[in-house]
Amino acid sequence: MIAIAGFDHYADGPAAAADLSRRLAAASQSLARAAAGISDAQAREPSLLPGWTRGHVLTHIARNADSLRNLLIWARTGIETPQYASAGERDAGIAAGAGRPAAELRADVEESAAAFAAEAASMPAPAWDAQVHGLRGPGHPAWYAVWRRLTEVEFHHVDLGTGYRPADWPGTFTGQGLTRLAVEFQKETVPRLTMRAAGSGTRYEIGPAAPATAGPADGQTTSIPVVTGPTADLLAWLVGRSDGAGLSLDPPGLLPELPAW
Repeated sequence: MIAIAGFDHYADGPAAAADLSRRLAAASQSLARAAAGISDAQAREPSLLPGWTRGHVLTHIARNADSLRNLLIWARTGIETPQYASAGERDAGIAAGAGRPAAELRADVEESAAAFAAEAASMPAPAWDAQVHGLRGPGHPAWYAVWRRLTEVEFHHVDLGTGYRPADWPGTFTGQGLTRLAVEFQKETVPRLTMRAAGSGTRYEIGPAAPATAGPADGQTTSIPVVTGPTADLLAWLVGRSDGAGLSLDPPGLLPELPAW
């Protein structure tokens, strides 16, 4: 079994990689169709990400595919291949490519996605469990790079502002995504609250860990706010793709501000 929240139903690394690669192929095709409808003028227009045009988003998606392919190469060869040489290299690559004609942007997105898929297809089974790490964050097995790529494609497809919304994310993606991201939000800089998925009733805890005490002091009860809504809406709010307009809070009030993901 795999000891990463949201993925422990997979038998092993190759099984996780196979399922995630299949889902990534579908998400990449959907993104490619959206990119095919973007004109030169629309590529210069603002995306839903502050300060970025659609050209910036498309270029980032392409360079992200290249960078995560580096991690698969590292896992396959055993030779450390950094995701990016530096954060500066990442930012410079996005800025340099953002102003290209729409046809070049589309081709870049499709070719980089195909190169990532080809590298994944060439991976020997043991390599999927090799440890790698990105520009930021802790190390992880190579198969998790496919999940990271899937999140980039799904989130930034929304950011293009071409009609694809969080409600369009597949249910398997939102369920795994919320389970995984909730773990990342279990830290001191996040307000403590419970997220509850409407329908399933699944609960996700974020914020600092509960205090290690036997019970409330002086007979007082503690109440952790509960945010309720569709899984996709909760995930979109957590990663800054929604203001939480479709969510409810108990006790009533304003939704707390979350740090940027």
